[in-house]
Amino acid sequence: MTDTTLRPATIAPTDLAAPAPESVTLPMTKALNAGMRQAMLDDPKVLLMGEDIGPLGGVFRVTEGLIAEFGDKRVLDTPLAESGIIGTAIGLAMRGFRPVCEIQFDGFVFPGFDQITSQLARMRNRHEGGLIMPVVIRIPYGGHIGSIEHHQESPEAYFAHTPGLRVVSPSNPHDAYWMMQQAIKSDDPVIFFEPKSRYWPKGEVLLGESGMSLHASKVVRVGTDVTVTGHGAMVSVLLQAADLAAAEGISMEVIDLRSLSPIDYAPILESVHKTGRLVVAQEAAGFVSVGSEIAATVAEKAFYSLEAPVLRVSGFDTPFPPAAVETHFLPSPDRVLEAVDRSLAFS
Repeated sequence: MTDTTLRPATIAPTDLAAPAPESVTLPMTKALNAGMRQAMLDDPKVLLMGEDIGPLGGVFRVTEGLIAEFGDKRVLDTPLAESGIIGTAIGLAMRGFRPVCEIQFDGFVFPGFDQITSQLARMRNRHEGGLIMPVVIRIPYGGHIGSIEHHQESPEAYFAHTPGLRVVSPSNPHDAYWMMQQAIKSDDPVIFFEPKSRYWPKGEVLLGESGMSLHASKVVRVGTDVTVTGHGAMVSVLLQAADLAAAEGISMEVIDLRSLSPIDYAPILESVHKTGRLVVAQEAAGFVSVGSEIAATVAEKAFYSLEAPVLRVSGFDTPFPPAAVETHFLPSPDRVLEAVDRSLAFS
């Protein structure tokens, strides 16, 4: 498996006489769009595939404007057939292309699950590394948008469990911009989970360099009393909880996982050695989950540093509920703080 770093990139066509900006402020939708656009400029073999991603620009407008710039041979509106989308992408990758597939909503990925897990994930291993499989599958995922069944799922554990797949999820526009380009440059298949509830808040995107590799976890708030970690939209919830905790004199260290397979444990373990406590949070159900794996690994590798059991905060072990009660299902800052209080109660 390979990793990549990237050179500086541009956001949009500019006057060549004008100096390139050092940073821009964008919502995640535009940052993802800019990342894909730069990858397409860098490599003519990069193409986009998905339902309604052409003139419409996707249901979340993430691919808006790209068909006008690159044409319908590189931005392909596909039939409503996820299995066909993934199968076609596998064939294109075998012929030297770098397809980026959009799955319109998280719950719609399952018709393509067989192609992903039975073919895409195994292809490089079948060829003993002699065949690359540079396919990116974009999946808008998670709750907080008040939608219906099959539109607010968090299926990341299925893919993180599957050998041969890289699985990542940005939490902010800067990471979205750079991680998209890094994912497209990868010679291994990447499942790219985009947190829908973070599509619209704006953030600064530094254009000079990514600052991190695709699979590095990151300390986004330094603390001393308890470590909390999560990915995607959960990072914002953890930061909110940390603000509330600080008002009560509790110092929380917040770690953004960024990558779910592989997981970069070094910052997590270093933090736990310091704080002696860990709370893992996620929107997905807790049973047999990414949070379960992190809890088990930290208990195994940092047992003698722990002052309390590793605690998990997650969605409930039920199908995602109707939108009217989703706030009861999804972890909130209050539920995170309740877990933090339970952890601190151990002495």
